[in-house]
Amino acid sequence: MQIGPDLRVRRIGFGGAWLTGPGTFGPPPDPAAATAVVRRAVEAGVQLVDTADCYGPEISETLIAEALVDCPDEVVVSTKGGRIALGGNTWRADGRPEHLRQACEGSLRRLRRETIDLYQLNAVDPAVPLEESLGALVELRAAGKIRAIGLCNVGVAELARARLVTDIASVQDRYDLLTRDHDDVLDVCTDDGIAFLPWFPPANELRAAPDSALGRIASRHGASPAQAALAWLVRRAPVTVPLPGTSTPEWWEEDLGAVGLWLSEPEVTELGDRAGEAASAQSGPA
Repeated sequence: MQIGPDLRVRRIGFGGAWLTGPGTFGPPPDPAAATAVVRRAVEAGVQLVDTADCYGPEISETLIAEALVDCPDEVVVSTKGGRIALGGNTWRADGRPEHLRQACEGSLRRLRRETIDLYQLNAVDPAVPLEESLGALVELRAAGKIRAIGLCNVGVAELARARLVTDIASVQDRYDLLTRDHDDVLDVCTDDGIAFLPWFPPANELRAAPDSALGRIASRHGASPAQAALAWLVRRAPVTVPLPGTSTPEWWEEDLGAVGLWLSEPEVTELGDRAGEAASAQSGPA
């Protein structure tokens, strides 16, 4: 999948939010296991590792930098700025240009990089015009601090406003088999070749009744419901790059099982039409 003018990644990435403690706050119970999961993801072929300065805060970026010390140069690292962590999976937006400049500099230090491949505005701040927030990112790109600019948690109207300011390489919204509020955003991204990075795709806790569409299709492929739901995301549109993530090695091995799972077009349609039969997944961060 092409992200921006010069970044290419495979169709499943790694989401770094769950490398932290409960509620994406504080350190994980086992930091060594968390870094091992990131390394295992890259060894398995993952080329996009996504994080944010508010995960921890700062902890996810630090762990990812440690995990990627000896990893191939083709691994794309995405991070985000514009949110302040409050704990318990809660945040407040801060889209002030001065905050975004400071946030980017902090991310560069923690990630041990001279340039961030993909830097995304984590939330639209209602107190700051979107154009001002993006203007700061455009300046950072001109200074060589970032390569491509993305957005998170936006609707179609906000995406259109943003594209009047600068090229948008990616959109990262909550989207999965059960959460389809951003179908219209995905449609725009598909039409215009913008990478769509669904955050918190169906987690390993997701289970479905054996006689549900998800249960039947998963069983047909010898897969778990979570694997089938991830495979659906990959087939939903050519621009999707799901970002499953965990700090638990066993759970990541299950997520990897979705990489080689190919759903037929009728299966994709059936899952999309009958998603309500699936069990619901818990909420998470962006």
